[in-house]
Amino acid sequence: MIINQMAERILKYLSENIEVNTLKLAEEFNEDHQKVIGALKSIQANGDLISAEPVNQKNIELTEEGKLVAREGSHEAKLYKAIPESGISQIELMKLPNSKVGFSKAMSNGWILIDKTIQPPLVKQNVASITDLVQDHLKLVDSGKHADISDKEKADYKKRKLIQESIIKTYVLKKGPQFSLSLNKFETDLTTEMLSNNSWKNQTFKDYNFDALGVPPVSGFLHPLLKVRSEFRQIFLEMGFAEMPTNNYIENSFWNFDALFQPQQHPARDSHDTFFISDPQYSHKFPENYLQRVKKVHSTGGYGSQGYGYDWQYKEAQKNLLRTHTTAVSARMLYKAAQQPKFKPIKLFSIDKVFRNETLDATHLAEFHQVEGVIADYNLTLGDLIGVFAEFFRKLGITELEFKPAYNPYTEPSMEIFCFHPGLGKWIEIGNSGIFRPEMLLPMGLPSDVTVIAWGLSLERPTMIKYGFNNIRDLVGPKVDLYMVQKSPICRLNK
Repeated sequence: MIINQMAERILKYLSENIEVNTLKLAEEFNEDHQKVIGALKSIQANGDLISAEPVNQKNIELTEEGKLVAREGSHEAKLYKAIPESGISQIELMKLPNSKVGFSKAMSNGWILIDKTIQPPLVKQNVASITDLVQDHLKLVDSGKHADISDKEKADYKKRKLIQESIIKTYVLKKGPQFSLSLNKFETDLTTEMLSNNSWKNQTFKDYNFDALGVPPVSGFLHPLLKVRSEFRQIFLEMGFAEMPTNNYIENSFWNFDALFQPQQHPARDSHDTFFISDPQYSHKFPENYLQRVKKVHSTGGYGSQGYGYDWQYKEAQKNLLRTHTTAVSARMLYKAAQQPKFKPIKLFSIDKVFRNETLDATHLAEFHQVEGVIADYNLTLGDLIGVFAEFFRKLGITELEFKPAYNPYTEPSMEIFCFHPGLGKWIEIGNSGIFRPEMLLPMGLPSDVTVIAWGLSLERPTMIKYGFNNIRDLVGPKVDLYMVQKSPICRLNK
């Protein structure tokens, strides 16, 4: 309502005058210039009632220091007034605020002098009275009346950072081709009623803004991790893998460690590396014959192995925990395959969460995703494993791979997989792999000439590489920018 009132005042003023600047209008109406501009925009939205030509106008205004000087006096005048009749030492005088500038200007104005006939020398007033021209000029600037101030004086005040120039965008207003003293309301919708009674013919419609952005539909957004997970899953399916059921976050130590020929004294089974469950603390259902074979191969060996030679504890195998890898699921699936009347080669994969008691840093979390792949077939080799990797990562768009020999309790040979991260500028580990040991496979009942190659990859680190993240905490956790999830591309073409 206030804007409309202002708009009508502007139209009335223009009906009596040929043209006017919006800055002058603001003075005439005793209103803020921005309010006048707002009313102008309102008029323009109603058609060509007026024309507005933009004009940039320079304006001089006081800085914060300039406002202080206009209020309390210049630094030189304040310093002059602080000098007693008997004089004052320069050291004491220089303790005053802004004394360095004040002393220099007072000396150049001839207001003060240094009496060196006295030891130590004293600063004294050199004139009986002064006129603080700086303060007077700044008061004129503050009131908008600075025409009498010379350009040289303005340059000096600007150099002293007492005044500053600003650009004010104003408009010169004139009557337009559709000039009227009142604002016409434009129709924005063509209604059924207008069409039925033909009233639309007498209506003026607001121009359609083809540049306006539509309201984005409210919808969900896929996190980059879910997008890369979908890519991983699609690649596995294209390569003929079947997905394993991984909807069981809580495992027991038997399937998570013992079935994988991982000794009970292994550091990974310590609470510093694994999250153990307190309630229920133990599991009680195991395939008994298989458990006894696992116990034997751990304690005394078997299948050509001497085992670890320790007293295997049933209680230790019963402990429940948050699974540290999805290889526990792979062990269950391999055991299930071994129970079939005739073994059939299988290719399995899973992508799901695992949990480890890790120290958080740029590339480690205590909760992350593992991409697990298992191939069980006759007479597979390490070359087959490397070939699968090359094809898998080629489909993902990652070609810079390196392999490093490693040790795993349940694979031999074993190797770590490294990928170059352009953002971090270094090679980072993205997975582990190897050929499952006979001590793990033969107790399950698998044929002796069946080889199982397997690997576990990170989901987070390849996602970091593909989306340019240098810190995993920017991808997962409480510091994640939700706008990042919304603006991430629907699909990537740089594969």
